[in-house]
Amino acid sequence: MRRKLIVVSNRGPVSYGRGPDGSRTAKRGGGGLVTALRSLVQYHEVTWIASAITEEDRAVAGQTLDETAGDGSPYKLQLVAHDRQAYDWYYNVVANPMLWFVQHSLWELPYAPKVDAAFHRAWSEGYVSVNASFAAAVDAALERTPDAAVFFHDYHLYLAPRMVRERRPDAALVHFVHIPWPQPDYWRILPKGARSAIHDGLMANDVVGFHTERWRRNFIYSVRELLGEDATARTVTAPISVDAAEFVELAQSDAVLRAEREILADRPEKLVVRVDRTDPSKNIVRGFRAFELYLEAHPEMHRLVGMLALLDPSRQDIPEYAEYLGAIQREARRVNDRFQQSGWRPIDLEIADDFAKSVAAYKQFDVLLVNAIFDGMNLVAKEAPLVNERDGVVVLSENAGAHAELGEWALTVNPFDVKGQADAIEVALSMDAGDRRARLEAIRAHVREHDLNRWTDTLLAALDRVAAPARR
Repeated sequence: MRRKLIVVSNRGPVSYGRGPDGSRTAKRGGGGLVTALRSLVQYHEVTWIASAITEEDRAVAGQTLDETAGDGSPYKLQLVAHDRQAYDWYYNVVANPMLWFVQHSLWELPYAPKVDAAFHRAWSEGYVSVNASFAAAVDAALERTPDAAVFFHDYHLYLAPRMVRERRPDAALVHFVHIPWPQPDYWRILPKGARSAIHDGLMANDVVGFHTERWRRNFIYSVRELLGEDATARTVTAPISVDAAEFVELAQSDAVLRAEREILADRPEKLVVRVDRTDPSKNIVRGFRAFELYLEAHPEMHRLVGMLALLDPSRQDIPEYAEYLGAIQREARRVNDRFQQSGWRPIDLEIADDFAKSVAAYKQFDVLLVNAIFDGMNLVAKEAPLVNERDGVVVLSENAGAHAELGEWALTVNPFDVKGQADAIEVALSMDAGDRRARLEAIRAHVREHDLNRWTDTLLAALDRVAAPARR
């Protein structure tokens, strides 16, 4: 059934600029969230509300723009131009790193974070203010289309649902949390007012969705502990996925085939691949150390095995992320200095936003290393097996949301156990060919069956089950 939806996210599906001739240009937005939400545009009547990021975005903010997705599906786009200082506080102080680090359990608590006067100002004048701007935009959209359901996304917008609910008590509101939800004690890092407002904001929705039962249970526990309420009835587990057919087609595109030829030109006999953002949650440094332990234990594999690490630089305006990128580069150099020989460098590290090369690497892995400290889902673990041509084995962190679905066919690792990860690389590289193939095919079959459309259908069906009197 085609529905009217108001999709609300910090980043939008397109951003605008100016070409050399002065004409307006449109660049399709990146990131897993925008990619995942494309199916909503394809099957539903969508108005998408997002932040104005570029100067040209700000020039068209407040207008209702007619846009089309890559497949030609039409949708409406409304960009919100926030106060620049407020947006900086909202994004670079509160959302990232504070909320991201809380929800991925990344803070080194004896030393950080500092919840000082600057944070309190960033919360009240940044995060609260920007959420209020989003809520006002949603309210205006509901004025035009009162029968639309509102679909909020992620940790940037925890307060907006309550603000909308206060203006429109009967609105249909859904919020999907794309990252992990920690147990309540970790939320006590935040001041009481902030953590209470976050939980209360989410409880204003009719439905709150999570990738796994694990994150959903933690949310129910947190709401009970911090608000004294029961969130069970308004929560749902809906694992996000990918468009399998799109990836199979993409794997044969000119850009991917060109990148694949580059990989094949220097490919060792066995290839360990990791594709990540340079985010501390991705656990890249420990992954390099695990590969070092493997090389140390298996000198017979020197020159025969290599690791290709394709890393997209992430949030470099935030000190914690810039520092982690430096740590990644230092660790790769240290391992290479220890083991490299003429014509062989064990870790090939590339820092670039190059999706075509990532897909090419997906096709070529013998081992895919996904060792995240915590991850809401991790779509790399679903994408790569779809196109792999070498019966590759997935080494998967037990703290990645994808493990709840794929763990049966992956090699499970504890993200903090470096030796355990080295042992898993060894097992993967020496595994019987029939076992490798069976595991890969099982992952493919699961991802094809549990596709992106099932994710959206699950969430919208959950909304349909909620009776209007239950709305708050």
